[in-house]
Amino acid sequence: MTKKQLALAVIERLKEEYPDAGCTLDYNEAWKLLVSVRLAAQCTDARVNVVVEKLYEKFPDVDALAAAPVEEIEQIVHPCGLGNSKARDISACMKMLKEEYGGKVPDDFDALLRLPGVGRKSANLIMGDVFGKPAIVTDTHCIRICNRIGLVDNIREPKKVEMALWKIVPPEEGSDLCHRLVYHGRAVCTARTKPYCDKCCLKDICKSAGKDL
Repeated sequence: MTKKQLALAVIERLKEEYPDAGCTLDYNEAWKLLVSVRLAAQCTDARVNVVVEKLYEKFPDVDALAAAPVEEIEQIVHPCGLGNSKARDISACMKMLKEEYGGKVPDDFDALLRLPGVGRKSANLIMGDVFGKPAIVTDTHCIRICNRIGLVDNIREPKKVEMALWKIVPPEEGSDLCHRLVYHGRAVCTARTKPYCDKCCLKDICKSAGKDL
């Protein structure tokens, strides 16, 4: 089985297993997803979803958050960890959105990368979830599982994993596949315990199934 064939098989099986998988960060506007994905670094999505409610109560739009003192933002987002750097990035990002994009999130990948605190993972998430464009989000679940299955071979650097996956994953499938890998990584192909290979829908096509990891 080639890597492309393996990728298609993984896509189809995970579709059956997690038909409704999607982004687990709560948002109803593009700028809110930008804020949440920055806060999600080294923090759970569940905690971020609670914290941002308080943030938006006080600063309900891009203009309000752009004008907010960094110290006040930090005070609210502190429970997500790395409060100082995250608050600075959020403040600078909202200022840039206001001043250069009229408060709107750009739908261009390179423009997104120019925003403070936005890396390739965040930019891909925005492109896929907000704008419905081809995207591959290489978070820790994606990297771990793709290596275990054999979609990539001992590649840990997020950008290199992303580039490898672009070669074998149909562009229109990338965003949904990555969401399903998150679900699968949390429920079955776990990081902190031995993976539950016995109940994995990929066990017969995974190169690591049943092995000590």
